[in-house]
Amino acid sequence: MKIGKIAAATATTAALAIGVAACGTSEPTENAAPTASTAASGPAFAGQKLTVWRLGAPNEVQDKYMADLDAKFKTQTGADVDVQWIPWPDAQKKWTAALAGGEGPDVTEFGNDQVAAWVAQDALADITDLVKSNPDFQQIPQNLWGYETIDSKVYAAPWGGGTRAVLYRKDWFKSLGIEIPKTWDELVAAGKKIVEKKGKDVDGFAFNGGSDANMSLSPFVWSAGGDFAAFEGGKWVGKLTDPAFKEGFQFYTDLVAKDGVSGKGRLSQNSVEISQRFAAGKVGMYVTGGWDIATIKEQSKGKVSEDQMAFFSLPKKDGSGPAPAFQGGNDIAIWKDAKNPQLAAEYLKLAAGKEYGTRYAKEGGLLPLYPDALAEFASDPVQAPFAETFKVAKGFPADPDWAQANDTKAVLQNAARAVIEGKKDIDAALADANTELETILNQQQ
Repeated sequence: MKIGKIAAATATTAALAIGVAACGTSEPTENAAPTASTAASGPAFAGQKLTVWRLGAPNEVQDKYMADLDAKFKTQTGADVDVQWIPWPDAQKKWTAALAGGEGPDVTEFGNDQVAAWVAQDALADITDLVKSNPDFQQIPQNLWGYETIDSKVYAAPWGGGTRAVLYRKDWFKSLGIEIPKTWDELVAAGKKIVEKKGKDVDGFAFNGGSDANMSLSPFVWSAGGDFAAFEGGKWVGKLTDPAFKEGFQFYTDLVAKDGVSGKGRLSQNSVEISQRFAAGKVGMYVTGGWDIATIKEQSKGKVSEDQMAFFSLPKKDGSGPAPAFQGGNDIAIWKDAKNPQLAAEYLKLAAGKEYGTRYAKEGGLLPLYPDALAEFASDPVQAPFAETFKVAKGFPADPDWAQANDTKAVLQNAARAVIEGKKDIDAALADANTELETILNQQQ
């Protein structure tokens, strides 16, 4: 399916300003998806079952949330819910298999930057009318629907906003006399001290070279004034060879190659694997989301408690404030081949509505998208760094093939490994990566 220009929520989403009011909407467009007026409810669905895919690893908090949500759904519709948890690194393969085999979910969670890729493959139902007729959804600021809106049609509902910050061992910082880093140099110094005192098998600042590596790389690139690509003259132009991108990329690879704050034997670890090492006492700092605190607490079986962990915003090089981090978030969408699209529509409205949408975000370590709920985060010690960072957050290229460059082809991950392992110098690695990135992003132009 050929898609047009995506209304990207990059600079605008950085606003996620506390107290922003929802904007007005244009007239509804035609679509084949279930609408509020046609979606049935109540006993008509008794005895039926809905399949819902959630992404990540469940924990006590998430299990409780899903139990409450699904119980309310059954009360309203009479239907049961089969919740299946899919690890983030496996999500692309699961969706691809579902699209090919016709055995997918009815409703699925998505990373917001992945929606365009699946709309391009005609995998998601058009929910424009449902969104425009739902009072709760109209409270979500209009600028937060950018990733979900393609050719003026809406294909997913924002579920929780998010960005990344640095999770660190608060107790280690205290015992080692480490202050919260305010510059890149201080970040390296803190990482080195952790390795020196805790051992070489510990990552002071863990290098992420796995499926979600660009979540960790991007703050350094954006902080230096660089970017991945720009849409110019009707096509995507790679920016990986620009001096500003090179500066951020060099710093990130130097964390391993030069500074030694992360081990060379772990160049392909992703955030899930890093969190497991953190739970085992093998990581001092790494870039992640707020949800990892509950997961690590559970994985460590009490060895790493909540009061031993905290977050800080990744700093700009010169200490002038937080570095821009990925403007992310999770969405909820109806799979195009849903066996009962009307029932799926009822679930989406409940899950992403104000009550359960706010709970989803808060209890999952994300930022709530409803303005009054977001306002409460200003004084929350855990969420404050995320709210602060989100004000300057940025997005990756809003192209349906970004997921391929980011995940499947691992363009930047391969370039980083080539530099760290000495197989290419940084200029050659970035030149090759830039050519590959442009080829991937321009496939559908």
